[in-house]
This record gives sequence, C-alpha cells and structure tokens, in this order.
Amino acid sequence: MRNKNVLNLRRSLPCMSWSPKNLYNLWKRTVGPKSNELTFKLTTQETLFQQRWKSKAAVRAYHGDFIPEKSFKRWYLPDNIPDVRPRRAVFSGGDRVDLEEYARRKLRARQQERELEGEIGEKGMAPVGSLMFGEVERRLDVFLFRCCFVHSVYEARRLIIHGYVKLNGVKHGKAFTRLAPGDMVSVDPGAMRFFKRPTGVFDAPNGGELHKPKPKAITNANRDRITPFFLPQYASPWLYIPAYIEVSFATCSAVYVRHPTARPGYSEIPTPYDADGAVIRFAWEWYVQRKPRMRSQSQLARAPEDRVVTLMQSLHKDRRRLPGGFGLVQRQKKVKGVVPPPEVPPHMEASALPAA
Repeated sequence: MRNKNVLNLRRSLPCMSWSPKNLYNLWKRTVGPKSNELTFKLTTQETLFQQRWKSKAAVRAYHGDFIPEKSFKRWYLPDNIPDVRPRRAVFSGGDRVDLEEYARRKLRARQQERELEGEIGEKGMAPVGSLMFGEVERRLDVFLFRCCFVHSVYEARRLIIHGYVKLNGVKHGKAFTRLAPGDMVSVDPGAMRFFKRPTGVFDAPNGGELHKPKPKAITNANRDRITPFFLPQYASPWLYIPAYIEVSFATCSAVYVRHPTARPGYSEIPTPYDADGAVIRFAWEWYVQRKPRMRSQSQLARAPEDRVVTLMQSLHKDRRRLPGGFGLVQRQKKVKGVVPPPEVPPHMEASALPAA
C-alpha cells in the first residue's frame, strides 16, 4: 500500500473504493483540473522517463496499490501483450509475381487489406494494453470488489482474512489467491454491509433522492419475502459487473467464468483511464524495462497461489513440475531389472468395461 491515506485529495489518485472522496478524485483526475497532468503531448518539456513514471504511478494507484511493487513486477505482469495489428501480405519477385498477376491474387489480397483497414478505422483495434492487469483481476479480493459485494477492495481483504469468504464451498483466508475459470466464491450475508441498516444518509436502491433511514412497520406476511438492502452514498457510478463474472445476489455468490479479454472498441477490465491510451502504454513500457528476468526455485516456492496451476497438479498427481514451474513431465519409477507395464487407455480399464 502506498501509505495509510489512500484517499488523499491533494494527489487525487483513484483507487478501488466506493468512497465519495474516491469519486471526487476520479472526477478530478479524469475531467477535472488535474486531468491535464496525464495528457501527454508531442511537444513537451517532460522527459520520457517522467511521462512513464507519472503513468506508472497513476495506473498502480488503481490496479493493485495494496500489492507490493516487487511482488507486482514478479508475479502479476504478463510476459507480453497480444499483437492485434493487421498482417500485410508480402509478395516476392520473379516469375511468381507474374503468375499472381495473371491469377489476380495480388489484386484480391490488396482488396482484402483495404477492407480490413476500413473495418479497423471504423471500430478501432482491440485495446489490449489493459490486459496487462489480467492477473490482478484474478485475485480473490479484486474479484469480490468487481462483484459489488463490498464497498472497497480493502474491505474485501478484511472479509477474506476474517473467514467470511468461501472458495468452492471451503473457507479460504488468502486474499492473494488467483482464481481459475469455474471457481465459485460465496460470501457470508451476515458480514455484508448492504444488509445492515446504516446510521447516516444512504442512496435509494431504485434511484431517486437521498433519504434518511426511518423504521417502518413490516407485517409478518411481507417479512419472509423482503430483504433489506442499503446502498452507500454516491454508489451508483460503481454499480457494474464485468462480462467475465456471473453473480447471484440471491445467494451472495459469484462464478469466475473466464479470463478477461478485449475486442475492438471494448475492454473487459475496468480502468479509469483509456484502455489503450498513452497512460497505459507508458506504464507498460516502464515495467517492460524493469521486469525481473528470472524466477529461481526459491522464488517459485514463494509465489502467490494460482488456482490454474493447482488444478493442473491435482489432475496429474503422478507428475512433477518442470524447472520453469509451468510445464509438467511424467514421473516414472525406475526399478533395476523391472520393465514398467504399458499404459492402458481409460476406455479399456476394467472399471470401464460392461459387466458380464
């Protein structure tokens, strides 16, 4: 964490919180008086180092300011970003050119290139720059914040540490765990602040003006089918759920369906900045030059839990890791003078054959 005061109004760096101060910082940094600080021009007195440093500070304030910088660079950065630029056909010289001209293949290839360029000019290329935060979005605490179960990512970490969160039906107390597609996360309703009547002013769930809480008489007939729900003040700008999450508010649970992705004109990773703008690009350039180049075995042992790797190891219990820690290789017991039996296909096993 940068320091104790993450909602500092002087710096105005947005973070993952529903606080009214954070909403003011978001306005001030995006369209307010401090928005020009992150608008980089071609002719400027700032050096390239200063531009990258400002972009990196702004990006890290929102995407994982609670993650130490050393851990972020080592475990939460992808090796590369997908290249979505169009591929151009390359034609060689000689007799092949004459044959292609005769068959009009070059003409058709150039026509396809023009159609592709027109489509890119209309929709734009996929904003893949925001995919550098895909590993951060897989964290359990960030996942709870994206599901709108908590007011901030810091509250999500508190619920996880105190044992109010279950992962696939089992109590889980590690906020840094990275989820795998198909994982289901559930939260204890008694620990969620939405179901507790606030003491101050709160927003109406269906919109409208602010109103103060007033005790109302609830009959026994309506008591079973009415669930009290109270939103914090100025919460409506944050009420959205990414496409890679399936949420059930009736059961206070959610499923991590797949990894976030990007398509032309749209990015599934929420960010207060342009998903493929100069701020994200400068931040990526900063980390590319300072990313650790190796991961030793002792460092791999201290890596945050990754559910994808855990599932692979559980499905292949008789296998071991490669030195890189990502691949798997078959483990065979070598006994002197004994030839290992051949592997039997699953459909030929005795348990899979029909009974006589």
